[in-house]
Amino acid sequence: MPVRVRIPTPLRPYADGRAEIAASGETVAGVLAALVDGSPALRSHLLGDDGRLRSFVNLYLNGEDVRSRAGLETSLSDGDVLAIVPAIAGGADRPGTGVSPPHTAGDLSKEEIARYSRHLIMPEVTIEGQRRLKRSSVLLVGAGGLGSPAALYLTAAGVGRVGIVDFDVVDESNLQRQILHDTSWVGRPKLESAKARLSGLNPHVRIETHAAALTRENALEVMKDYDVVVDGTDNFETRYLTNDACYLLKKPNVYGSIFRFEGQASVFWPDRGPCYRCLYPEPPPPGLVPSCAEGGVLGILPGVVGGIQATETIKILLGIGEPLVGRLLLYDALAMSFDELKLRRDPSCPLCGSAPTITELQDYTTFCGTGRGEEAGPVEEITAGELKRRLDHGESLELIDVREPHEWAICRIAGARLMPLGTLAERLHEFDSSRTYVLHCKSGARSAKAVGVLRGAGFRRLLNLRGGVLAWAREVDPSLPTY
Repeated sequence: MPVRVRIPTPLRPYADGRAEIAASGETVAGVLAALVDGSPALRSHLLGDDGRLRSFVNLYLNGEDVRSRAGLETSLSDGDVLAIVPAIAGGADRPGTGVSPPHTAGDLSKEEIARYSRHLIMPEVTIEGQRRLKRSSVLLVGAGGLGSPAALYLTAAGVGRVGIVDFDVVDESNLQRQILHDTSWVGRPKLESAKARLSGLNPHVRIETHAAALTRENALEVMKDYDVVVDGTDNFETRYLTNDACYLLKKPNVYGSIFRFEGQASVFWPDRGPCYRCLYPEPPPPGLVPSCAEGGVLGILPGVVGGIQATETIKILLGIGEPLVGRLLLYDALAMSFDELKLRRDPSCPLCGSAPTITELQDYTTFCGTGRGEEAGPVEEITAGELKRRLDHGESLELIDVREPHEWAICRIAGARLMPLGTLAERLHEFDSSRTYVLHCKSGARSAKAVGVLRGAGFRRLLNLRGGVLAWAREVDPSLPTY
């Protein structure tokens, strides 16, 4: 019975470098016998002198440990996959076991050879691969949740030139996940924090900073001198801009996104696979998909997804492995599972399709906002200071908080009523068209959406609190905790 046997990295040198070998047998034992007959060098790594499977080697049939079935006598079916899973050493070094390669690395200094020694002894990297990393350059769009782990690992790996685009300052709420920064940098530019941290991590890497928002006017100029772009954006405008600019410049775009407990990753590489527009031709309507600031994110999640982005970037720079081109990797932290979906280039894609209509960067504010055709009109806003003044003067204003109950438990404006955004449509009967309502959320995005829902139902006396409860805490009531 023909099956596919997956060979782990430590054993591939004994299998002619192959990651997978086809072997036949009616049982697991039969396949093992056929495997070692065809690749004799594997025998001592899998079987003891008595011919029995070594205790530090496990076998998984279609993802299930054969020990939970009939062991080596487990019967096989056509197309089964048998994975060999040996114990792998890792973690802290033992004294005296380090390997120091000879000082023959050309443009790598003695200090760099010592620093990158674990790379140099890998046959997939070697001295030449490390030289290649040193000659390479990567641009990270964003120094936040995804950009933090990606920047740290790419810098540690010895990518010669690392650029970062960002214009934000460090906020205390960033520190739960944005590991580039620490408490001492709160209120200061993220780029300064990032440069200090990365330069301290690896002084052999040149850190370049671009203190600006990425726009259609500057994107091509900022990106043009980098080999790979890592998308660590947190909004759809910049994500589509990054995708389009990378395609026009023919540069790989290493994509990642996160929300609550889930993440996505892929590689959009022009002329090798689909682009982001093939996956999502249009962004969702404004307010429909909350940002991490609105919906939350598990602090560890960007570490996983950002680490995947760094891994894909290194693979691209070294020219090894199979990048996530044409594949979308889905990560679920709660289930601790990874799923992979096939992506195909859309022939009708306006950017990379057969008859492209996008040949230059677009107006992404219009594309991702209400300018796409939703008839909404401007939302009338009120500042926190003005709301306080009008309440103090006795105006009859109804405060409606459209956040979720767990956010309401953190902080709230006195006198407000909780009506989560998702419940508004079924609670319209609780509103009175003769009254004036001030809607608010954490920062103003969801409440703007709520104004649209109510306006669509015929209500007109509606105000959106600019900046939400965060603005109220900052400008009116500093005693309120923020998140």
